[in-house]
Amino acid sequence: MPPDAPELYARGVDLANAGRYSDARRVLAAAADAAAAGEEDLDLQARIDGTTAYLLGRSGDVDAGIALCAKALEREGLGSTTRAILAGQMGALELERGALDRAVSWLTRAIEGMAPDDIQTANMRMNRSLADMQSGRLEAARADLVSAEAAFRAAGDTLAADQAVHNRGYVSMLAGDLVEALATMQSVREPLDDGSDFWAAVNELDRAEVLRDAGLVTEAERSLAGVAPVFGREHAPGDRARAEYQLARSLLDHDPARAATVAAASARRFRGLGSESWAVRADAVRLRARLSRGRLDRSGRPLATGRAPTKGAVDDVVSSLRSHGFPHDAAALRLTASLAALRAGREPDSADPRVPSGSPIEVALLAHEVAVERARRAGRETDARRRAARGIDLLEASAQVGGSLEQQGSIVRQGLGLMAAGLASAVRSGRPDVVFEWSERSRHLTAQVVPLRPPPDPVLAADLAELRRIRVADPDGEWLADPRAEVLRSRARERQWSGTQTAGLHDRVGLESLQGELAAGTALVSYVFDGMSLVALTVTGADAQLVRLDWSRVLAALDGLRADLDVSAVVRSGPMARVVQATLTGRLEALSSELVAPALARAGDPERVVITAPGVLAAIPWAMLPALHGMPVSVAPSASRWVASRGAPSTRPARAALAAGPRVARGEEEIALAAAAWDSPVVLRAEDATVSAVTAAASGADVLHVAAHGRHAADHPLFSGLELADGTLFGYDIDLVPDVPPTVVLSACEVGRSTVRWGEEAVGMTRVWLHAGARCVIAAPVIVADDVACELLGAMHAELAAGLPPADALAAAASDTGIVAPFQAHGAGF
Repeated sequence: MPPDAPELYARGVDLANAGRYSDARRVLAAAADAAAAGEEDLDLQARIDGTTAYLLGRSGDVDAGIALCAKALEREGLGSTTRAILAGQMGALELERGALDRAVSWLTRAIEGMAPDDIQTANMRMNRSLADMQSGRLEAARADLVSAEAAFRAAGDTLAADQAVHNRGYVSMLAGDLVEALATMQSVREPLDDGSDFWAAVNELDRAEVLRDAGLVTEAERSLAGVAPVFGREHAPGDRARAEYQLARSLLDHDPARAATVAAASARRFRGLGSESWAVRADAVRLRARLSRGRLDRSGRPLATGRAPTKGAVDDVVSSLRSHGFPHDAAALRLTASLAALRAGREPDSADPRVPSGSPIEVALLAHEVAVERARRAGRETDARRRAARGIDLLEASAQVGGSLEQQGSIVRQGLGLMAAGLASAVRSGRPDVVFEWSERSRHLTAQVVPLRPPPDPVLAADLAELRRIRVADPDGEWLADPRAEVLRSRARERQWSGTQTAGLHDRVGLESLQGELAAGTALVSYVFDGMSLVALTVTGADAQLVRLDWSRVLAALDGLRADLDVSAVVRSGPMARVVQATLTGRLEALSSELVAPALARAGDPERVVITAPGVLAAIPWAMLPALHGMPVSVAPSASRWVASRGAPSTRPARAALAAGPRVARGEEEIALAAAAWDSPVVLRAEDATVSAVTAAASGADVLHVAAHGRHAADHPLFSGLELADGTLFGYDIDLVPDVPPTVVLSACEVGRSTVRWGEEAVGMTRVWLHAGARCVIAAPVIVADDVACELLGAMHAELAAGLPPADALAAAASDTGIVAPFQAHGAGF
């Protein structure tokens, strides 16, 4: 017997809730035919029309959906519950259109006409919460979601209840609590992803926004670009347009030309849906991208943006944003236009807007940037720096960031404009004390947190072990794209974010305090890049001076440096070796003469050097530059962190743990040479050098040395790692070490590399060990020949065991062996 109209209607509703819109419309059409043929009651026919109207809106025809729903509401004789359901459908359609106030009005009317715990009431609360989220009424949204989840669970609808939980995570993101947002979303990720391709894409879209706000922009943008075509296949153009809108917002910071293109596509799609309010928001992103003329990338090169918009175009979009109830977006666009005008050397066409109360931190920071530029243009440099500092203080006070290293990027990403303005003003001042203050401000944003070591986490350990097995099974590098690996990566991140708390903050040191830490013969060289120019600040115990450097020459020498270093490590004999070495030598000499020699001369030719450097100089192997040959060099995240690490208790190392991973040509010989310098060292080789054995040995050691193949994962730096007997020791594994060794030696290619995310912030295995509590990490940013590592680091251990600080031990070993290699001491090398 074929299904009757009520059964077909129920099936269509289930398909709609699962996001299977095409199937739902087909089943509902059959339900409508069956209802008409069987002379079913008017209420059922109206409900079928209402759900069909909702699906029309979700599939791109909002106007047709509203017309069908309105026609259903005009029918005489409908019951009160049916009218309430239809009002809820009208609210959902107005939400699809972006008419938030009308959506809330219809949905509230619907909820008041339904039983409080009814599952349909719960669906209406879900929709009303979406409108409240977009309007900034976050507590109201949260309350509706809590009620909806309870109703769904009471009715046994686990999938809908999990969707309510996921949306609560989105509310937490909007409130700025990224840790809670990710943890909440992750708690229901797997069952939702299994529900349908559509809901998996919706969940990925929301998680991508969390990652973007946390500063993990590359990963977020990959997700946003990936879900858009999924929504296309699922016939959900509204969700596709929203994914494009969020992608454009993310691109604003670093690729405005692409942001403008993506935002334009999003606006066209929204207008095709009849959603003018969303289209105007996309228009605002497009105009903000085109107003980025004159901005520079992280290397000081101009960003491509296209033609700047006219005043009329900006005015029209600002007016439309205000009329649609988006005052924060309107203020952001107007402030961006003012900023662009001031940077171009002219007065803005319109007065700066008053920042609306309750504005997102982005708008408040833009207002501070405009104030900074106004002060700069008027020649009030001190006031400009004061306003920039005030904005950064506001950002730090408002940020809800835990102890995880990855989370620190959210502060840097949002404060990049103010930090660049403050640095540029400091450089223009020509005052060493001012430049030092702003140099430390910029670096300290991501180096100030003191993490509290997390408790043992067996779930995290099990997930990382499974990831190792996936990677071993796919050694060609495609393992990161494995769906199961993606789930495990996300779960590891969530557990690490929520499990790593903040024990406190490192204080930022002043120039005089630093000078008190610099012994005779020791200098600090702080390189400062303001986006256009490069200066070196040299500090000794008695003096501080600025040296202006030629950035164009430094940039020319940097181009191709990594390739030359990698090739020279591989091609070590034959006629090509001489050519390769000559090219590399010339490049290193150029960098030495342009970057280092002028600074050392101004510092009185010191015997030891602490270096702090911006992200644009992150790839430099400082110890290989001729001016630094044989000199102890400590490359520190910031002067403040160097001082703080030196202040920690330090004793002569006595316990060493050494491990050799598989397939390292002279790895076992290297750790044997190193072990000879120590009494009763722990030595792990072959099948004994497992991740668990190495992390256990590390916890009881003063010095940990790992000789292994290593890889830096540029897009996922905390999944960079060392290849051991049973797989990769990831950056996340370091949280499983209860007591991190003071000195860590990573004799592995590339693990000294870092991914530079936002100017000053570099993330990689070296930084992970330092963040976890190591005082010094010795590593190389490029490929190193096995014989070089074996001989140099073997000799270094004799000096470490004799009590020399790590940087001194490395320099002494280089002098004794005559080996010039890219290994360098990071952190507090002395």
